[in-house]
Amino acid sequence: MANGVFHTGYQIIVQLTRADLGHPDRPSLLEEITQPIGKRDRELLQCLEHYQRGVCQAEEHDRSPWMAIRRRTIGGRTTLVAAHLPVRRTPTPEESDKHKAMKERIARAAEQHGLSAKVEARAQDGQVRPDVLVSGPAGRIGWEAQYSPITATIVQRRSQAAADHGITPLWVTNSDSAALIDRAPWAMVDDVSWQRIVSHNVLLVRAGVRHLQRWKCSRYSERRCPITESDFSACNRLHVQWDLPALCIPEKRHTEVDELVATSADGEYVPMRIPNQNDPRNYTRMWVPAEDRDQWLDIVGPDDEPETTPSGDGELTFTGEPLDTACRYGEETMVFNDPRPRRAKADATGLHTFDEIPQRLFKIPRQREQRLDITPQQRHATAALYGCRVWDIGPCAGCATPIHRYGPGGAHACRTCRSRISN
Repeated sequence: MANGVFHTGYQIIVQLTRADLGHPDRPSLLEEITQPIGKRDRELLQCLEHYQRGVCQAEEHDRSPWMAIRRRTIGGRTTLVAAHLPVRRTPTPEESDKHKAMKERIARAAEQHGLSAKVEARAQDGQVRPDVLVSGPAGRIGWEAQYSPITATIVQRRSQAAADHGITPLWVTNSDSAALIDRAPWAMVDDVSWQRIVSHNVLLVRAGVRHLQRWKCSRYSERRCPITESDFSACNRLHVQWDLPALCIPEKRHTEVDELVATSADGEYVPMRIPNQNDPRNYTRMWVPAEDRDQWLDIVGPDDEPETTPSGDGELTFTGEPLDTACRYGEETMVFNDPRPRRAKADATGLHTFDEIPQRLFKIPRQREQRLDITPQQRHATAALYGCRVWDIGPCAGCATPIHRYGPGGAHACRTCRSRISN
């Protein structure tokens, strides 16, 4: 990509690889060009190739010739890069119809469940106006029906403003590439007509809602070990993660939009924020059953880390490379024109693995050490008693009595220990 931009105000070329940006007589130039777009003229910086030729290849990808300057950190070195801004446009009539239909559906669902719903409810200071404000026992949910393009910055700013007013934001989109995904609490629905949205037909949440899954990894597990990634090799450890309904074992049913309207307001479903395993600075966001949230906190513990957005505030490095005026948008470096991290979809599970199951999770507390201290003859006799294989004999999780513990038909504890928790 080009390593410079044209400054339309000063009518100069800004060289991003030089410490003085090519203009030692303008010491405040760096501060000026790195201001947020909302605080400066959107058309202040122009793609160099577009300036010289009147056209650039970014325009073929629904991007404008106007530029933003961002910091990019690779291998601990932070440099300046120029990124094309998206084309500004107003929602199409179809997008506007879908937006209005979704607002009507959300308000209708809330009222049908005995909840308060206000459309375009504006806060007293005028800074917050969610599409639909739903109030219930668990608090206020600010629904935002987003069917037209929006930037991550706007999503984060509006979500933070809502949170500052005691409102939990909930963005709903029909696109799996929307910038709002994982930027705030969200849900994704199918891309259907406005008539289908406003109807009483079922409208499912396809993404943004997950369920907790936990299992002891063994050769008998229905799941492949996520550590060894093998069907034949188990790590014998405890795995916990969040899965989409279709990936749960057994499979869960999808949540309906009308259902999420009610359950988010009454506290049955709650928003969760899970740090990404490969980059803890970024998060996967989801709505989950409250009981699943409680189990997760029992196992993993609370997320005490404050949320941070990658800022790239490391010390800038200026390479001094010669000026390159070519626009290479869409080539191998295309990722740098999109500041959003590569967001996982089905695999954004928040996987955690433990060597042992925490004792506090056991419904049957251990009464003695779990060791099977019996002779081979006793093991064979026990296997014959239970009608299982010899190697399926193991200690009861509670009292350590020899039982049919492993393999098909095995039990975690003996009948006596199980009866204690059923009474």
